[in-house]
Amino acid sequence: MVEPKPLRLLAQDPEDLDVISAAMQDAVLKVGDIAYEAKARRLTIGFNRYRWETGGGERVRAGLQLAGVLGVQARKIRRGAREAVLDLLAMTFTPGDAPGGVVTLSFAGGGDLRATVECVEAVLADVSTPWPTTRKPAHGD
Repeated sequence: MVEPKPLRLLAQDPEDLDVISAAMQDAVLKVGDIAYEAKARRLTIGFNRYRWETGGGERVRAGLQLAGVLGVQARKIRRGAREAVLDLLAMTFTPGDAPGGVVTLSFAGGGDLRATVECVEAVLADVSTPWPTTRKPAHGD
């Protein structure tokens, strides 16, 4: 059996961002894995991504980076609780002054992270070897 290659995705418009959002659904991360570099206008997040595209059953360490970030706001996320775990539900784009807008990462429990961006420019990349997991994400109806 051929091992799937690491996922590498680039988003340059809202439709591309939807693809990255689908690949990131149910990713888990620690608050401490969120890094915003104001001078570089860059938001970087490391997380453990559930590999839906392979039929599930494994996770992989991955990184998401947004460029052209003008500011970041958190709601219902305690930034001081660096070990707190967040479960990503979706990532969406709300248009603003074209081509900019707001990228929102929505987490289980009602928290979210909003990044105001100059334009859609995101990269998602797997950065480790996948490992098996018996915990398949479940969603209530």
